[in-house]
Amino acid sequence: MSGGAASPSSSGSPGGMSGTTLFISDLHLDGERPDITAQFLDFLAGEARHARALYILGDLFEAWIGDDDPDPDKRRVIDALRSLTRGGVPVYFIHGNRDFLIGRRFAADTGVQLLADGTPIELYGKRVLLMHGDTLCIDDPDYQRLRKIVRNPFVQFILRRLSLARRQHIAARMRAGSKAHIESMDRHKPQIMDVNQDAVRKTFEAEHADVIVHGHTHRPAVHQVPVGADRVATRIVLGDWYEQGSVLRWNERGFELAGMRRS
Repeated sequence: MSGGAASPSSSGSPGGMSGTTLFISDLHLDGERPDITAQFLDFLAGEARHARALYILGDLFEAWIGDDDPDPDKRRVIDALRSLTRGGVPVYFIHGNRDFLIGRRFAADTGVQLLADGTPIELYGKRVLLMHGDTLCIDDPDYQRLRKIVRNPFVQFILRRLSLARRQHIAARMRAGSKAHIESMDRHKPQIMDVNQDAVRKTFEAEHADVIVHGHTHRPAVHQVPVGADRVATRIVLGDWYEQGSVLRWNERGFELAGMRRS
Protein backbone atom coordinates (compact mmCIF):
# COMPACT_ATOMS: atom_id res chain seq x y z
CA MET A 1 0.00 0.00 0.00
CA SER A 2 1.11 3.53 -0.69
CA GLY A 3 1.26 6.13 2.02
CA GLY A 4 1.02 9.40 0.03
CA ALA A 5 -1.90 10.57 -2.02
CA ALA A 6 -1.63 10.46 -5.81
CA SER A 7 -2.91 12.98 -8.33
CA PRO A 8 -5.40 14.21 -9.23
CA SER A 9 -7.00 15.98 -6.30
CA SER A 10 -10.45 17.52 -6.49
CA SER A 11 -9.04 20.92 -7.42
CA GLY A 12 -8.48 21.94 -11.00
CA SER A 13 -9.69 20.31 -14.19
CA PRO A 14 -7.43 19.13 -17.04
CA GLY A 15 -7.90 20.87 -20.35
CA GLY A 16 -10.93 22.77 -19.05
CA MET A 17 -12.91 19.52 -18.88
CA SER A 18 -15.83 18.95 -16.53
CA GLY A 19 -15.39 17.88 -12.95
CA THR A 20 -16.42 14.23 -13.19
CA THR A 21 -13.86 11.55 -12.37
CA LEU A 22 -14.60 8.13 -13.85
CA PHE A 23 -13.69 4.70 -12.45
CA ILE A 24 -14.01 1.37 -14.28
CA SER A 25 -12.63 -2.14 -13.96
CA ASP A 26 -13.00 -5.73 -15.12
CA LEU A 27 -13.71 -5.12 -18.78
CA HIS A 28 -11.86 -8.33 -19.73
CA LEU A 29 -11.42 -7.14 -23.30
CA ASP A 30 -10.93 -10.07 -25.63
CA GLY A 31 -11.14 -10.75 -29.35
CA GLU A 32 -13.89 -13.28 -28.69
CA ARG A 33 -16.14 -10.50 -27.34
CA PRO A 34 -15.93 -7.66 -29.89
CA ASP A 35 -19.11 -6.10 -28.46
CA ILE A 36 -17.33 -5.27 -25.20
CA THR A 37 -14.37 -3.75 -27.04
CA ALA A 38 -16.76 -1.69 -29.17
CA GLN A 39 -18.56 -0.43 -26.06
CA PHE A 40 -15.27 0.56 -24.45
CA LEU A 41 -14.08 2.38 -27.57
CA ASP A 42 -17.37 4.27 -27.67
CA PHE A 43 -16.94 5.13 -23.99
CA LEU A 44 -13.43 6.50 -24.61
CA ALA A 45 -14.59 8.53 -27.61
CA GLY A 46 -17.66 9.83 -25.79
CA GLU A 47 -18.13 10.25 -22.05
CA ALA A 48 -14.45 9.85 -21.13
CA ARG A 49 -13.51 12.81 -23.35
CA HIS A 50 -15.24 15.14 -20.90
CA ALA A 51 -13.84 13.63 -17.69
CA ARG A 52 -11.48 15.16 -15.19
CA ALA A 53 -9.69 11.79 -15.10
CA LEU A 54 -10.26 8.11 -15.83
CA TYR A 55 -9.11 5.36 -13.47
CA ILE A 56 -8.99 1.74 -14.70
CA LEU A 57 -8.72 -0.57 -11.69
CA GLY A 58 -7.46 -3.74 -13.33
CA ASP A 59 -8.48 -6.52 -15.68
CA LEU A 60 -8.85 -4.18 -18.62
CA PHE A 61 -7.92 -7.19 -20.73
CA GLU A 62 -8.92 -10.83 -20.40
CA ALA A 63 -5.23 -11.65 -20.79
CA TRP A 64 -2.11 -9.60 -21.37
CA ILE A 65 0.96 -11.62 -22.29
CA GLY A 66 3.33 -8.71 -22.75
CA ASP A 67 3.64 -5.25 -24.21
CA ASP A 68 4.96 -6.77 -27.45
CA ASP A 69 1.70 -8.57 -28.25
CA PRO A 70 0.74 -7.58 -31.84
CA ASP A 71 -2.94 -8.50 -31.39
CA PRO A 72 -4.90 -5.99 -33.52
CA ASP A 73 -7.79 -5.71 -31.04
CA LYS A 74 -5.37 -4.71 -28.30
CA ARG A 75 -3.70 -2.20 -30.63
CA ARG A 76 -7.07 -0.53 -31.24
CA VAL A 77 -7.52 -0.10 -27.51
CA ILE A 78 -3.98 1.26 -27.16
CA ASP A 79 -4.62 3.78 -29.93
CA ALA A 80 -7.90 4.89 -28.36
CA LEU A 81 -6.31 5.38 -24.95
CA ARG A 82 -3.51 7.38 -26.55
CA SER A 83 -6.06 9.59 -28.28
CA LEU A 84 -7.77 10.23 -24.94
CA THR A 85 -4.59 11.14 -23.05
CA ARG A 86 -3.39 13.33 -25.91
CA GLY A 87 -6.71 15.14 -25.64
CA GLY A 88 -5.82 16.18 -22.10
CA VAL A 89 -7.63 13.57 -20.00
CA PRO A 90 -5.31 11.83 -17.54
CA VAL A 91 -5.75 8.06 -17.39
CA TYR A 92 -4.50 5.91 -14.51
CA PHE A 93 -4.21 2.13 -14.40
CA ILE A 94 -3.85 -0.44 -11.61
CA HIS A 95 -2.94 -3.99 -12.57
CA GLY A 96 -5.49 -6.76 -12.21
CA ASN A 97 -5.04 -10.50 -12.03
CA ARG A 98 -5.45 -10.85 -15.81
CA ASP A 99 -3.19 -8.03 -16.99
CA PHE A 100 -0.38 -7.95 -14.43
CA LEU A 101 2.24 -7.98 -17.23
CA ILE A 102 1.23 -4.56 -18.53
CA GLY A 103 4.44 -2.56 -18.38
CA ARG A 104 6.33 0.58 -19.29
CA ARG A 105 5.97 0.17 -23.04
CA PHE A 106 2.18 0.06 -22.72
CA ALA A 107 2.35 3.19 -20.56
CA ALA A 108 4.52 4.96 -23.13
CA ASP A 109 2.31 3.89 -26.05
CA THR A 110 -0.92 5.01 -24.37
CA GLY A 111 0.11 7.88 -22.11
CA VAL A 112 -1.53 5.99 -19.25
CA GLN A 113 0.07 6.34 -15.81
CA LEU A 114 0.62 3.08 -13.90
CA LEU A 115 -0.31 3.13 -10.21
CA ALA A 116 0.48 0.68 -7.44
CA ASP A 117 -2.36 -1.45 -6.12
CA GLY A 118 -3.54 0.37 -3.03
CA THR A 119 -2.95 3.93 -4.18
CA PRO A 120 -4.74 6.67 -2.22
CA ILE A 121 -6.07 9.83 -3.84
CA GLU A 122 -7.77 12.88 -2.41
CA LEU A 123 -11.18 13.45 -3.99
CA TYR A 124 -13.61 16.14 -2.83
CA GLY A 125 -12.30 16.07 0.72
CA LYS A 126 -12.24 12.27 0.93
CA ARG A 127 -9.22 9.99 1.15
CA VAL A 128 -10.05 7.34 -1.46
CA LEU A 129 -8.07 4.12 -1.67
CA LEU A 130 -7.94 2.54 -5.14
CA MET A 131 -7.44 -1.21 -5.45
CA HIS A 132 -8.07 -4.01 -7.89
CA GLY A 133 -9.66 -5.85 -4.97
CA ASP A 134 -8.16 -9.33 -5.12
CA THR A 135 -5.92 -8.74 -2.09
CA LEU A 136 -9.10 -8.46 0.00
CA CYS A 137 -10.25 -11.96 -1.04
CA ILE A 138 -8.09 -13.77 1.51
CA ASP A 139 -10.56 -16.63 2.06
CA ASP A 140 -9.34 -18.17 -1.22
CA PRO A 141 -5.84 -19.39 -0.30
CA ASP A 142 -5.24 -21.13 -3.64
CA TYR A 143 -5.75 -17.89 -5.49
CA GLN A 144 -3.60 -15.92 -3.07
CA ARG A 145 -0.74 -18.40 -3.49
CA LEU A 146 -0.93 -18.06 -7.27
CA ARG A 147 -1.09 -14.27 -7.01
CA LYS A 148 2.04 -14.21 -4.88
CA ILE A 149 3.89 -16.24 -7.52
CA VAL A 150 2.87 -14.29 -10.62
CA ARG A 151 3.37 -10.89 -8.95
CA ASN A 152 6.95 -11.80 -8.00
CA PRO A 153 9.25 -9.46 -9.99
CA PHE A 154 11.64 -12.30 -10.82
CA VAL A 155 8.82 -14.47 -12.18
CA GLN A 156 7.61 -11.55 -14.30
CA PHE A 157 11.16 -10.96 -15.53
CA ILE A 158 11.30 -14.57 -16.75
CA LEU A 159 7.81 -14.49 -18.27
CA ARG A 160 8.53 -11.39 -20.32
CA ARG A 161 11.57 -13.06 -21.86
CA LEU A 162 9.76 -16.16 -23.07
CA SER A 163 8.75 -16.37 -26.71
CA LEU A 164 5.39 -14.89 -27.67
CA ALA A 165 4.08 -18.35 -28.55
CA ARG A 166 5.15 -19.74 -25.18
CA ARG A 167 3.48 -16.89 -23.32
CA GLN A 168 0.29 -17.40 -25.34
CA HIS A 169 0.30 -21.06 -24.32
CA ILE A 170 0.84 -20.23 -20.65
CA ALA A 171 -1.92 -17.59 -20.73
CA ALA A 172 -4.38 -20.07 -22.27
CA ARG A 173 -3.61 -22.61 -19.56
CA MET A 174 -3.96 -20.03 -16.81
CA ARG A 175 -7.30 -18.83 -18.19
CA ALA A 176 -8.61 -22.41 -18.33
CA GLY A 177 -7.42 -23.06 -14.79
CA SER A 178 -8.96 -19.84 -13.54
CA LYS A 179 -12.29 -20.64 -15.17
CA ALA A 180 -12.36 -24.11 -13.63
CA HIS A 181 -11.44 -22.73 -10.19
CA ILE A 182 -14.13 -20.05 -10.32
CA GLU A 183 -16.80 -22.53 -11.45
CA SER A 184 -15.84 -24.93 -8.66
CA MET A 185 -15.90 -22.22 -6.00
CA ASP A 186 -19.20 -20.83 -7.27
CA ARG A 187 -20.74 -24.29 -6.84
CA HIS A 188 -19.22 -25.29 -3.52
CA LYS A 189 -17.90 -22.20 -1.68
CA PRO A 190 -19.31 -19.04 -3.29
CA GLN A 191 -18.63 -16.98 -0.18
CA ILE A 192 -14.85 -17.23 -0.52
CA MET A 193 -14.96 -15.52 -3.91
CA ASP A 194 -15.93 -12.27 -2.20
CA VAL A 195 -13.88 -10.01 0.04
CA ASN A 196 -13.11 -10.88 3.64
CA GLN A 197 -14.84 -8.32 5.85
CA ASP A 198 -12.08 -8.31 8.44
CA ALA A 199 -9.51 -7.64 5.71
CA VAL A 200 -11.68 -4.73 4.53
CA ARG A 201 -11.86 -3.18 8.00
CA LYS A 202 -8.14 -3.62 8.59
CA THR A 203 -7.40 -1.95 5.25
CA PHE A 204 -9.59 1.03 6.10
CA GLU A 205 -7.83 1.38 9.44
CA ALA A 206 -4.28 0.93 8.12
CA GLU A 207 -4.77 3.33 5.21
CA HIS A 208 -6.91 5.89 7.09
CA ALA A 209 -9.25 5.78 4.11
CA ASP A 210 -12.74 7.23 3.95
CA VAL A 211 -13.61 5.27 0.81
CA ILE A 212 -12.26 2.16 -0.93
CA VAL A 213 -13.02 1.71 -4.63
CA HIS A 214 -12.24 -1.68 -6.16
CA GLY A 215 -13.35 -4.26 -8.68
CA HIS A 216 -12.41 -7.94 -9.12
CA THR A 217 -15.43 -9.58 -7.49
CA HIS A 218 -17.93 -8.58 -10.22
CA ARG A 219 -20.45 -7.72 -7.51
CA PRO A 220 -21.25 -4.01 -8.00
CA ALA A 221 -22.57 -2.37 -4.85
CA VAL A 222 -22.02 0.39 -2.31
CA HIS A 223 -21.33 -0.86 1.22
CA GLN A 224 -21.21 1.07 4.49
CA VAL A 225 -18.46 -0.34 6.70
CA PRO A 226 -18.21 0.35 10.45
CA VAL A 227 -14.59 1.16 11.28
CA GLY A 228 -13.79 1.43 14.95
CA ALA A 229 -16.31 2.73 17.44
CA ASP A 230 -17.33 6.02 15.80
CA ARG A 231 -16.63 5.91 12.07
CA VAL A 232 -18.46 4.50 9.05
CA ALA A 233 -16.50 4.21 5.81
CA THR A 234 -17.72 3.44 2.30
CA ARG A 235 -16.67 0.57 0.02
CA ILE A 236 -17.64 0.94 -3.64
CA VAL A 237 -17.41 -2.20 -5.78
CA LEU A 238 -17.25 -1.72 -9.53
CA GLY A 239 -19.06 -4.12 -11.84
CA ASP A 240 -17.69 -6.07 -14.77
CA TRP A 241 -18.47 -5.47 -18.44
CA TYR A 242 -19.57 -8.99 -19.40
CA GLU A 243 -23.28 -8.21 -19.51
CA GLN A 244 -23.26 -4.41 -19.33
CA GLY A 245 -20.80 -1.65 -18.78
CA SER A 246 -20.25 -0.41 -15.23
CA VAL A 247 -18.90 3.00 -14.28
CA LEU A 248 -18.48 5.03 -11.11
CA ARG A 249 -18.97 8.76 -11.74
CA TRP A 250 -17.79 11.15 -9.03
CA ASN A 251 -18.00 14.93 -9.01
CA GLU A 252 -18.58 17.74 -6.52
CA ARG A 253 -22.22 16.66 -6.09
CA GLY A 254 -21.29 13.12 -5.03
CA PHE A 255 -20.89 9.75 -6.69
CA GLU A 256 -23.06 7.43 -8.78
CA LEU A 257 -22.37 3.77 -9.50
CA ALA A 258 -24.27 2.91 -12.65
CA GLY A 259 -24.61 0.35 -15.39
CA MET A 260 -24.27 1.19 -19.06
CA ARG A 261 -26.53 -0.49 -21.57
CA ARG A 262 -24.85 -2.09 -24.54
CA SER A 263 -26.20 -0.94 -27.88
